[in-house]
Amino acid sequence: MVRVGLVQARSPATPAAALDHLVPLVRKAAAAGAQFILTPEASNMMQRHRDARDLHLADEASDPVVTGLAALAAELGILLLIGSAMVRTGRDDDDRAANRSLLISPSGKTIARYDKLHVFDVDLPGGESYRESATVRPGEAAAVVDTPFGRLGLSICYDLRFPQLFRALARAGAGIITVPAAFTVTTGRAHWETLLRARAIETGAFVLAPAQGGAHEDGRATWGHSLVIDPWGEVVARRDDDATGILLADLSMSAVGQARAAIPSLRHDRDFQLPQ
Repeated sequence: MVRVGLVQARSPATPAAALDHLVPLVRKAAAAGAQFILTPEASNMMQRHRDARDLHLADEASDPVVTGLAALAAELGILLLIGSAMVRTGRDDDDRAANRSLLISPSGKTIARYDKLHVFDVDLPGGESYRESATVRPGEAAAVVDTPFGRLGLSICYDLRFPQLFRALARAGAGIITVPAAFTVTTGRAHWETLLRARAIETGAFVLAPAQGGAHEDGRATWGHSLVIDPWGEVVARRDDDATGILLADLSMSAVGQARAAIPSLRHDRDFQLPQ
């Protein structure tokens, strides 16, 4: 049995303020017995304006939230997932940011990194367009990591809409898949819980989804409603709001094997041909 603590945040527009916002929430989850604590996407700043964001963009090793939360993980002796931080890519040929998830060990060391694979580009019927790819460099590799309570697969927000990624993580042995997110209110209301439950059912894995929630300084509003889903697709724990706070759940990892034995679909993939 492992107790997890999901932080539902309303991250400010600067890393220094974001760290001050997150630290009490992480401490609260740890005080409640959480051994694994997760923060949402964009934990180090919610800033949609590139010029303003780039004023605060730092390398991973010098970002205040990354370094501050790593030190806090070591102090508290917890496994901590920084759901994502907007950091420099480390590439001289690309001035975009990386949207990076970081898994921090109880000693404060980074033991896994994952850059968001899928970025959101859209042209809307009314003529409005959005290009996340203009400011965020997509990742190139999935990530699965061993932890004391089982293998963990990483994803971020929009990745949720790509079931092939989740299936690959499960087939690589992940019994828990993390989905830190900052869903909009419109898409959150329509799709958030449905997609999370579908991914859990398809993979026979626990799905942990810590979310941003509420009205942010940069003018955006996010859905909140953090969720923990079990391998059968049932909601183990939920927040029914967009308020700042924590969500706790106790996970029995034996549920993963039970679900996959009852529905062994991960062993039944077949190649097929599409009609011409």
